[in-house]
Amino acid sequence: MFSVLVVVACGRRKIWDVSPSAGAVSARDAYIGAPFRVNRRYAERFADRWVILSAKYGFIDPDFEIPENYNVTFKDPSTKPITVEELRKQVLEKRLYEHPIVLVLGSRIYARIVAEAFSGFDVKIKAPLAGLPIGKAMRKVKQALERGKPFDCDEVAENVHPS
Repeated sequence: MFSVLVVVACGRRKIWDVSPSAGAVSARDAYIGAPFRVNRRYAERFADRWVILSAKYGFIDPDFEIPENYNVTFKDPSTKPITVEELRKQVLEKRLYEHPIVLVLGSRIYARIVAEAFSGFDVKIKAPLAGLPIGKAMRKVKQALERGKPFDCDEVAENVHPS
């Protein structure tokens, strides 16, 4: 049996958007958008380990405390997102490379960034949602949850390669 690391893309909507005085919260509770919530449920149910990929903080554990709202995105370099070099350091420091399968629940951008961060490590990056519209991606995850079966990592998608 192999060990699967699930990387969940963070999301734009955060708790402070609806509760500005929320204060510091754990990462698992900071992101409140529907895509994050369904992907979190998948990760909590099926992952051997899961982390959130934040454009500000990088690979963070679900209990990582986020002190306040922020707006950093990989799509806009002017927001100063974390670099691939910093992400590679986190892969080493957090020993994320010990999982032979890394399943990315997020867009093509997130899949590409994860692939770049893990480049050179002996892992397979799978991204079953990359390229799907948000509604279809959420439906795919919900179906896996309803079936009670995780994605078959041999079938979900080809390996993602850094571009």
